[in-house]
Amino acid sequence: MGHLKEPKGVDFIIESKPLTNTERREISELIKTLKKRKHVRKARAITKNKTRENV
Repeated sequence: MGHLKEPKGVDFIIESKPLTNTERREISELIKTLKKRKHVRKARAITKNKTRENV
């Protein structure tokens, strides 16, 4: 991802609305799910590498 350069005389101001409790909970659940998938993929890769070394 690149860096956006502001044109002279223009300021980029970004303001986000605060998250609701429901949105926070949904984001938290999504992050937990993605982390679990990442750990599963790592475990599978390690298992595959070990079996290849034994052959």
